[in-house]
Amino acid sequence: MTLRWWCGVLRVRGKTDLFLVLLFAAAFAALPVFALLPSLWGFAAASAVSYAADEVLHTRAPAFVRRLAALQLTRTMRFAVRTVMLLALADRMDAPGAVLVTALAVFSVHFALVVLYTAVHHAIRRRRVLPVVVRNLDMSAAGIPQSPPALLYRRFLRKLLHLDLPAHAGLLVALAVGAWQPAGAGFALTAGLTAAAVLALLGQLRQARRMPSDDQVIAEVNRQLAAYRPEVALYFSFASVSRDFMYQVNMWIETLERLDRRPLIILRERASFRYLSRTSIPVLCVPKADDVAQLELPELRVVLYPGNAGKNVHMLRVAEAKHVFIGHGDSDKLASSNRVSKVYDEIWVAGRAGRDRYQRVRHAISDSAIVEVGRPQLSSIRLHADHVPGPLPTVLYAPTWEGWSDDDCHTSLIPMGVTLVEKLLAENVRVLYKPHPLTGKRSRAAAEADRAIRELLRADNERRDGERGDRERVEAAVAAARPRLAEIQARLGELSGRLGGDDAQQTREARLPDRSGEAEWHELRAEWHRIFWESRGAVRHQVIVRQLPTLYECFDRADLLISDVSSVVADFVASLKPYVLTNADDLPDEAFRAAYTTAGGAYLLDRECVRLPEILRAVRAPLHDPMAPERRVLKEYVLGPDHPTSTERFNAAVNALAERAAAEREQQEQEGEREAVVQLSG
Repeated sequence: MTLRWWCGVLRVRGKTDLFLVLLFAAAFAALPVFALLPSLWGFAAASAVSYAADEVLHTRAPAFVRRLAALQLTRTMRFAVRTVMLLALADRMDAPGAVLVTALAVFSVHFALVVLYTAVHHAIRRRRVLPVVVRNLDMSAAGIPQSPPALLYRRFLRKLLHLDLPAHAGLLVALAVGAWQPAGAGFALTAGLTAAAVLALLGQLRQARRMPSDDQVIAEVNRQLAAYRPEVALYFSFASVSRDFMYQVNMWIETLERLDRRPLIILRERASFRYLSRTSIPVLCVPKADDVAQLELPELRVVLYPGNAGKNVHMLRVAEAKHVFIGHGDSDKLASSNRVSKVYDEIWVAGRAGRDRYQRVRHAISDSAIVEVGRPQLSSIRLHADHVPGPLPTVLYAPTWEGWSDDDCHTSLIPMGVTLVEKLLAENVRVLYKPHPLTGKRSRAAAEADRAIRELLRADNERRDGERGDRERVEAAVAAARPRLAEIQARLGELSGRLGGDDAQQTREARLPDRSGEAEWHELRAEWHRIFWESRGAVRHQVIVRQLPTLYECFDRADLLISDVSSVVADFVASLKPYVLTNADDLPDEAFRAAYTTAGGAYLLDRECVRLPEILRAVRAPLHDPMAPERRVLKEYVLGPDHPTSTERFNAAVNALAERAAAEREQQEQEGEREAVVQLSG
């Protein structure tokens, strides 16, 4: 069984984490052995190692810690095991009965106080749950009390359980010296500190009882909305929101900020708030449908939906507004021509290709409901003519994920991903590997292929660094850049509007937007990318899985894209650079191009990657790029014309639909007044 297999089973990322897991397991296994021998110094060493390894694993290998919890080896259970083993050691070393009884009493009281503290903490947390979480609206008048101090409130279990350390250390010292005063001092410290913590938190419970009611909070939100008067809303819901899904919202933020009309963002899951990017737009997170119904939005004219979700129906009921599906990317996947989209008043697509895609879904979507608005997000992408190649051809491999079912599985990772990367490495190119954020969520085979590719790239980087004698210089450059990159990311976090504390604290501190940091935000992101790429060099492979560097930054660095049927390809078309679509089923070229619009300007790659050397000629010798004319035609077909710009077309579409909604509402009101007059006169 390979190292990779063990890492997969134990949910760790590499050799270092695997070593820590083995060290942790060995220390725990040694505790009963040393307790029963008995061996005081062996037990003390094993106990110290188990404490330290436990803490480090929480940071480095959280997936492994969650696996332990699933097996009922929770943090509390692990602390209890250490305590029981310590008492067994003391008994085997003939500690006096009074000491053993006192130790048992103190540890029992400690755990009982931990339980009480947890109950009080849960009571405070329940009271601090608001029906609406707010950003960029002034909620100071809502009367939300201050969050308990972080020392008492955040990661409380971790801190409380560690209060057993004085008692543990005191008893071990007492066993070593044969005097019991150190044990008494340790017992007193553990019991006293834990009791003090409980009393301090009880004081915070009194303050939490002053939380405003749900009705009061919603009333204040409605007062703020009445002052702001939103006209356009972006509405987003997803069943299991995480950073992996929030790109669907974040990609639209800058476009919304450029609208002529006042925008609002409405989210439905609390977790989504955590991963929302920087914005000056007011944001509401409203988890319950009943609370959504209480929002007063009399001037709302247009609601935009980046995804199809069951909770969309809670907003679709607003008859006064027009509802538009804008999606989160334009691709040949089924999601980009879903019959469910018929529930919306309009469907906005990038170009003619999107319109034709929906028209192929017979009797589902009327042509008049489809509006071509372009892709405003792509305005920053560098064109092929402005691209400066590096010392090695740079290939961006950005496979899609395995989809919700095998019927919708377009990923090349499983059938050919590892083979593709092996052959790319043999061709002496630089690889930027950016898997879809959801890769491996459903398919173990996809996760294994992803790990294999990362290992291939890591090993080839080591080989190349060794051949050039460059390893120390590269490592030094990366290490030198790390503090500044971390500093920039910390500042970006401050500028993002994500505040500290729980949801209630974030709402309490919410204020009207301050646009003064917008220029700094963009400057810092540009600096982060410059430092990142410079420190990594121009020839090393990179695995890119975090929010930074962005996908579009990777577009700008790449000479060639290799991807699957997905919106990544449609977006890359904007650059006019050569790109490759994977044809893992080895369909005839004509059939593949007929099935997938974006294949019209693509080089097609077979499962065995036999065509790869020929395709790479398009990068190495641009004059031998026969698909270049096809890409120019395809760009306008997929993304629409360059003039007017996508931003202008999107804004015009919002304005036109908002005016239509306002006119229809005015007409309805007039008809209602006429009917009322008729009834009165009758």
